[in-house]
Amino acid sequence: MLSAPAPERLVVLLDVDNTLLDNDRFAADLDAWLQGSFGRVGCKRYWDIYASRRAELGYADYLGAVQLFRAGMDDDPALLRIADFLLEYPFSDRVYPQALAAIAHLRALGHPVIVSDGDVVFQPRKIQRSGLWDALNGDVLIYLHKQHALAAIRRRYPAEHYVMVDDKPDLLSEIKEGFGDKVTTVFVRQGHYAAAAIPGSAPDPDLQIDHIAELCSLGRDAFLPRSRDSRAAEH
Repeated sequence: MLSAPAPERLVVLLDVDNTLLDNDRFAADLDAWLQGSFGRVGCKRYWDIYASRRAELGYADYLGAVQLFRAGMDDDPALLRIADFLLEYPFSDRVYPQALAAIAHLRALGHPVIVSDGDVVFQPRKIQRSGLWDALNGDVLIYLHKQHALAAIRRRYPAEHYVMVDDKPDLLSEIKEGFGDKVTTVFVRQGHYAAAAIPGSAPDPDLQIDHIAELCSLGRDAFLPRSRDSRAAEH
């Protein structure tokens, strides 16, 4: 029987969309491509299906929306090009400036791991195409809802302390509730979810940064509760 891995001192859990890469820019490019291929009506129909799937599943399902979008359109030659656009999209061009440098910096402080929500085809493809998979040495977890998979994360990557970096303050609040004092939450104010966040709608994250690049300036003590709390008391 294999023994459980020994806990590491610090494991840093990194979201992907609008945290490490600009998913809003990808969505804008997809919108432009759909309009060019299917017109405004067809484009709106796709996004309506996508929104319905997202509400039903709780995560982005671009490929599932394509399967429903095809109804009544099998003779449209553009239909067969959607998969090529999605699966071959140059996500490496959408990685935020200094995101890879931030990952390298975090590796010197602890063990960085991608923890993302999504399907098991498009989301891993996105992470591979972006270069983030290799940058994390394959330390990638993808769940339907990561806030409901905290026990699995702890089994896979046991640690004395965790850091969760994400662009959604509500999700950070749920993770804080699940992990308690064993996690430091970091809110990255990037993308439309961060922009739409209502102040005071969720407990404040432990740290807030404007860009993922700001992680490069933080040392290990910034993420550890005792050091963090002592600095907060000074202010």
